[in-house]
Amino acid sequence: MNYLAHIALAGGDAQHQVGGLLGDFIRGPLVGQFSPRIEDGIKAHRQLDAYVDQQPELKAFLQRFNSPMRRYAGIVADIFYDHLLASEWHRYYRQPLEHFCQDFYQHLAIYHQQLPPRAQSFLRDAPQIGWLESYAQRDSLPLILQRIGQRFRRPVALQEALPVVEQHSAAIADEFHQLYPRLQVFMRHSLHQIELH
Repeated sequence: MNYLAHIALAGGDAQHQVGGLLGDFIRGPLVGQFSPRIEDGIKAHRQLDAYVDQQPELKAFLQRFNSPMRRYAGIVADIFYDHLLASEWHRYYRQPLEHFCQDFYQHLAIYHQQLPPRAQSFLRDAPQIGWLESYAQRDSLPLILQRIGQRFRRPVALQEALPVVEQHSAAIADEFHQLYPRLQVFMRHSLHQIELH
């Protein structure tokens, strides 16, 4: 899952949402460098990633790609799943996507000082550019993937995976909409269990 899904699946708690985002920026053990609720969100993020990796829908997505692109297909899945979530947000949430995103940007401002420098830099212009909202636009995907691909030591043209995604887009959408409700249930349970310990 990518940023939007992790934030949304973290539920309505602002610190859980921030932790859901930070799971992609923080490696290693959590030793009190964040508030307990942000750390709970990071833990839940990690559990969700491990759970998603075992799901048949993701495995089906990956199998559609040949080597060498299959190595990077998980990243493509993350981005396309965020697109599917953003473009059909109303299927899962009553609050409009734009309002959800604006609320989250306010959470980021409140907890800005707790964010690691890399996250602060990455998120600096997020509200102005409508970062999370942009995932709803299909035509934003090539640039998003291109920018991610340029972060590798040896750049990868991830946008070249999109023709395969388009070829199977109906099946991928069906699979995503089978998967996402399970993720909602998983995360509610995961956060509950984390808070008990």
